[in-house]
Amino acid sequence: MYKILSINPGSTSTKIALYEDDKEILTETLRHKEEELGKFDRIQDQYEFREKIVLDFLEKNNYSIYKLDAVVGRGGILPPVEAGAYIVNDAMVDYLKNRPRVEHASNLAALIAYQISKLANIPAYIYDSIAVYELEPEAQITGLPEIRRDGLVHTLNMRASAIEAGKILGKSYEESNLIVAHLGGGVTLSVHKNGRMIDVISDDEGPFSPERSGGLPGRGLVKLCFSDNKTQKDITKRMRGNGGLKAHLNTVDLREVEKMIESGDKKAELVLKAMAYQISKGIGQLAPVLKGEIDGIVITGGMAYSERLVSLIKDRVEFLGKIILMPGENEMKSLTLGTLRVLKGEEEAKDFKL
Repeated sequence: MYKILSINPGSTSTKIALYEDDKEILTETLRHKEEELGKFDRIQDQYEFREKIVLDFLEKNNYSIYKLDAVVGRGGILPPVEAGAYIVNDAMVDYLKNRPRVEHASNLAALIAYQISKLANIPAYIYDSIAVYELEPEAQITGLPEIRRDGLVHTLNMRASAIEAGKILGKSYEESNLIVAHLGGGVTLSVHKNGRMIDVISDDEGPFSPERSGGLPGRGLVKLCFSDNKTQKDITKRMRGNGGLKAHLNTVDLREVEKMIESGDKKAELVLKAMAYQISKGIGQLAPVLKGEIDGIVITGGMAYSERLVSLIKDRVEFLGKIILMPGENEMKSLTLGTLRVLKGEEEAKDFKL
C-alpha cells in the first residue's frame, strides 16, 4: 500500500491530503491571513513558510513524513510541458524559484514537495502542470503572429475526468475522443483525442464564469483599455476577479444566483441562461476538432453540482454525444491517482529540462 502526500497551494490557502493508495485518510485546507502572506515580496518566497505549515499539520496529526512513499504537488506554470508526471529536480526548482514564467501560487507546490522529499528521502513529483501544452499546430495560431494561444486551462481535473470517462465508456483514455468542460471560478474547455489534449478554450477566450469575464468583443475591450486612464492591472482585475456573475449580479456564488431566480429575479435568470449558452457554444465550437466523432462530453468542476445549469447546457449539446457528469474539482485525488500510477509502474515520470 503506497502512502502519498498531495499538496495544492492556492493564493490564500494550502490544501493537503494524505492517501493510502486511492483511499483518502487525512485532508485539510489551511487558510492564510493576508498579513501573513503580505510579508513576502514574491510568491515564491513563501515556500518555506508554507512548508512549515504542512509539516506542522502532519505533526499535529501524529503522522511522520518517514512513512511516506512519495510526495506530489500541483504542477505550476512551467514552460510548455507534456501531460503526466514529472520528477521535481534542481532545474525545475531553480526555474520556479528564480525565474518563473508567471508568479502563481501553484508554483510553490514543487518547491514544498522538493524540500519534503529531501527530508524524507522519497521521490517528489508534479502531475499535469497548468502548463501542459499539447495543442495541434493549427490550434496554436492566432490572427496576430506575435500572439500565440497559451493553452492554460484546468488540466489536472480535465485529464483526470477524461481518464475516468474513458473507463465509463469502456475505453482507455488513449482510445477516447472527448470534450471536457470544467465549470469552476473560471470556465475552460478542452478536446481530448487518443490520449492528448489537442485543443482548448481558456478562461480568457470563451464563456464567462462566476468571477471572470471570458472572451470579450475586441473593439469593446480595446476601448475599455484606453478609457479613464485604465492600467493593465485595472483591466486584468476587472476581467479576472470582478467579471462574470460578480459584475452582473454582485456575487460569485451560483447558489445565491439560483436563490435570486427562485425569488423571481428575471435579470439573474437571464444572466445564468447566458452563461449556460456561452458554455454550450464553447462545447459546440470544439466539436469540429473531432470531426463530430465524439464519444462523450464531460461536465466537471464545482458548478457541475448545479442541476439547473447542467440542464440548460445538456438541452443544447446533448445531440453531440453522451453527457458524463463528474461534479467537483477533484484536484487532490487527481494528483494522488497520477502519482499512484507512476509508483505502480503504469506510467513513467519524465525529467524536466529547460
